[in-house]
Amino acid sequence: MNIKIDGITYEVEKNKTILEVCRNLGIDIPTLCHDDRLKPASACRLCLVEVEGNKNLVTSCSTLVKENMTIYTHNEKVMRTRRDVLNLIMSNHPVECLGCDKSGDCKLQDYCYEYGVLNGKYKGELRTPKIDSSNPFYDYDARKCILCGLCVRVCDELQCSNAIGYEDRGFDAIVSTPFNEGLANSKCVSCGNCVSVCPVGALTPKNQHHRHWETKKVRTTCSYCGVGCQMDLVVKGQKIVGVEPAMDALNKGLLCVKGKFAYKFINHPDRLKTPLIKKDGKFEEASWDEAYRYIRKKVTAIKENYGPNSFAGLTSARCTNEENYLFQKLFRAVIGTNNIDHCARL
Repeated sequence: MNIKIDGITYEVEKNKTILEVCRNLGIDIPTLCHDDRLKPASACRLCLVEVEGNKNLVTSCSTLVKENMTIYTHNEKVMRTRRDVLNLIMSNHPVECLGCDKSGDCKLQDYCYEYGVLNGKYKGELRTPKIDSSNPFYDYDARKCILCGLCVRVCDELQCSNAIGYEDRGFDAIVSTPFNEGLANSKCVSCGNCVSVCPVGALTPKNQHHRHWETKKVRTTCSYCGVGCQMDLVVKGQKIVGVEPAMDALNKGLLCVKGKFAYKFINHPDRLKTPLIKKDGKFEEASWDEAYRYIRKKVTAIKENYGPNSFAGLTSARCTNEENYLFQKLFRAVIGTNNIDHCARL
């Protein structure tokens, strides 16, 4: 079908929303509550556009295009209304950007800068501090929550845990767990997918203090199981300070609690970085060549004295398929035993 956007005629697909069409055409429309994986919610009202013939502005995330539709995405009326929406949000939002862990990676901060909203002009009262720190991996600060609903919808539609929802109404509304029992005692499995989609600093990992412009992202594969979820390690200097799920991968922006939060072993001071060989009752660091020679010597001697079935091998789901294949081949073809198993059966 043919539609006109900001004075230019485009041929677009049917059954697409205005937001989808504009993004495919490279036309930027701001959103705080939209996620391509979720049903449109129209909660933030920031994606408003003007459609010729309509008295009121419409939400582009939930409005389908129609034949010969004329749309304005950045005219004076639209820009003024988006600025008013940001002013309303900022009127009861704490301006703590210097001390907020999300600074530099906050969509609200970016849009306020883009639209020239330095502080809410309506001077609303801040919410009473309600910080839920019961979860061992992340905190929820209700003062910074903009009620976009992304966390609730991801938990419901994608994670299917239904562990969180809304408590109270209107100005006092916050995201909470059923019966307000705290995140630690709910159906929450600590996957952290709510944290990954939060556009502001309301949901943040514990003890993750860094400036986002000081970090870089390194794509890798999660090593905890055989699914192969893709994730971006957030690296500051030579240290991993966080993990973000990859959107353009088979896991589609989702991780489990291990992939999202269990990365700190990498930086642990007790982590083994070289082989150890026990000498005179104490472990001493050794080179890989020395370790391989030691293993070969021991394997040969034990096999000659006790036979190949005196060996057993246990391999890991954290290895690749190719590594697991080589391990079983080593035991079957070289050592000569079928005593080989895998940790997934423990």
